Amino acid sequence: MTSANSAGAPSRRSIFAASFVGTSIEWYDYYIFGTAAALAFGTVFYPKFSSTAGTLAAFATFAVGFIARPLGAAVIGHFGDRVGRKAMLVLTLLLTGGSTFLIGVLPAFAAIGIAAPLLLVVLRVLQGFGVGGEWGGAVLIATENASPGRRAFYGSFAQFGVPIGVLTSNLAFLAVSGMSNASFLDYGWRIPFLISLVLVVVGFVVRTRLRDAPEYQKAKRAGEITRIPFADLVRRHPRNLVLGSLASIAPPAVGYTVILYMLTYGTTVAGFKRSTLLALILSSTAVWIAAIALAAVIADRLGAKPVYIAGAVTAVLWPLPMFELVNSRDTWLALLAFVVAALVQGIMAGAQGGLFTEIFDVSVRYSGISVAYQVGGMLGGAVTPIVATALFASYHSSTPVALYVSALSLVSLVAAVGLRQRRVPGRQGRRVTKGSTSREGRAASR
Repeated sequence: MTSANSAGAPSRRSIFAASFVGTSIEWYDYYIFGTAAALAFGTVFYPKFSSTAGTLAAFATFAVGFIARPLGAAVIGHFGDRVGRKAMLVLTLLLTGGSTFLIGVLPAFAAIGIAAPLLLVVLRVLQGFGVGGEWGGAVLIATENASPGRRAFYGSFAQFGVPIGVLTSNLAFLAVSGMSNASFLDYGWRIPFLISLVLVVVGFVVRTRLRDAPEYQKAKRAGEITRIPFADLVRRHPRNLVLGSLASIAPPAVGYTVILYMLTYGTTVAGFKRSTLLALILSSTAVWIAAIALAAVIADRLGAKPVYIAGAVTAVLWPLPMFELVNSRDTWLALLAFVVAALVQGIMAGAQGGLFTEIFDVSVRYSGISVAYQVGGMLGGAVTPIVATALFASYHSSTPVALYVSALSLVSLVAAVGLRQRRVPGRQGRRVTKGSTSREGRAASR
């Protein structure tokens, strides 16, 4: 295994920049859409609906992007395994960033009628398709340049992009939150979308300087890359593909409950100001980032799987207390709710990159981790704001919503326990997938 410190390999700083910067931009784009869906899209693009129906329609448009993500993961993952990681990472950046900018200039329903929400859905699909292949490539450009005993740490580089995306998107919306409601709905919500173009240019410059890791290049020269990697993935790794997908449900289920649903619930039910909620969520991202770093270091010492399982346990237990703290309408208790939720997400995120890299062979790894991650994101993130809104409308209580999120997290916990691993050189007690037929697998078992 070639480490990042080997001769000719990129430095840790350049790997971090390539993995982290691009992912931050991708998730900035994705989260500003989610925030705008919660705060503006119901009125701007679905004005003929009631308040609740408009919110549901906006969240449904948000969910469409999740449906596109597994397709993007499969297609981009296929070419990421066949052609290379670098080319696909540049493509995902352009797809997501370009569609995000166009959303910022999209006319409202009042200007072009039904064409407005239809075009919004199309751009959302393109955005979701690009994000579908982003995480897998960003993780692999880091982990495949790391030694086996440092994979979780390197894999965490891409994971930092998620809270940074939340941080920067919230900062962008905080900057326009002081506007009057009329001005915000007219043009204020567009500003975060338009300034994303600057971020895309920065990410493009960083990623065009990348090169594929020696581990992947070696596998490609040796003829280990099959003609249809996804078919090879399904044939050789069906168990870990299914379990990896289910294990990926909890982080987005908890995350989107906080960063999306809480923006609606916290203002309309708990009585917080929109700017206050954005500030509280913004403050919690510091804990999220620190938790990712700490969990990654621990995962490299104790194994990524037990750390991920520990995070899933906390995800099962926290939703009920979290809602109770928000229901108190006390700002400090609400901050505690979001801080612990950030800790929950950070534990799983810090271990996930290293864990997922080691359950799939290099020849199908881009396809495997991308599809597993995005299917989990669709199941945990796409429907959670919709179901949460519908549950509260039916029961007028946050308890069913909290129990729903806990149930999703329990699915992830059971799946994570069932993931199979085999031994990796340089990591005592660590295992990776059983039954692998790749040269990497044979080398690892010696």
